[in-house]
Formats: sequence, structure tokens, C-alpha cells
Amino acid sequence: MRYGWTTIQVNNLDTSVAFYRDILHLPLTRRFQAGPGTEIAFLGEGETQIELIQHTTEAPLVGKGISLGFVVDSLDDTLATFAKQGIEIESGSFQHNPRIKFFYLLDPSGVRIQISQTM
Repeated sequence: MRYGWTTIQVNNLDTSVAFYRDILHLPLTRRFQAGPGTEIAFLGEGETQIELIQHTTEAPLVGKGISLGFVVDSLDDTLATFAKQGIEIESGSFQHNPRIKFFYLLDPSGVRIQISQTM
């Protein structure tokens, strides 16, 4: 068994795809209609991807307490890049121990994204 994807129900698929593609640099691997009022997009590299689902006929069920973790080489460089792009940081940066530092931002549907650098 292997972990395949994380599914996030989103408010606006175009806005969410742009966030994960343009801000977090995940390639869009496929996007398709999955029935009446439902569109799906997959983003990511390798075996594990993010699946975004928009149901135009019902309200999304974006969950609290969910976060997606991304690792970067330099947290400071990433913060500087996000500041130039006008991306709001939800909280942080934090360094609770000498091995990792991180911060959080929110995707367009309110899912918490953790950006971290391991030391």
C-alpha cells in the first residue's frame, strides 16, 4: 500500500489551482469534469499529489485542523518571495527546536499550509 493523495474540497477550483501551481509550484497533472457540477484537479510530482474538488451544487466541506506540509531549502528566502508576491502569512515563523523552523499560510479555501525548513 502507498499513500496516493490528499483531497481538498475547494470553493473555487481556478483560484485554488492557481495557488498550488503558481505559489507552491506544484505542477498541474490533470484536470477533468467528474460528473454534473463536479470538477477535479490533481497537482504534484511523484507518487503523492493533492486532489482539489469543486462541487458547484453544494457547499465545500473544508476541514479545520488540516494542514499540508511543504519543505523548502530556505525559509527566509521563501518568506521574502511570498512578501514580494503579497501573500499573507497566517502565523509564524516558529522555531520550537533547533531542527526545524516553519510558518503557516492559508490556501484560498482556508486550508492551512505549513512551509518548513529542516536544519
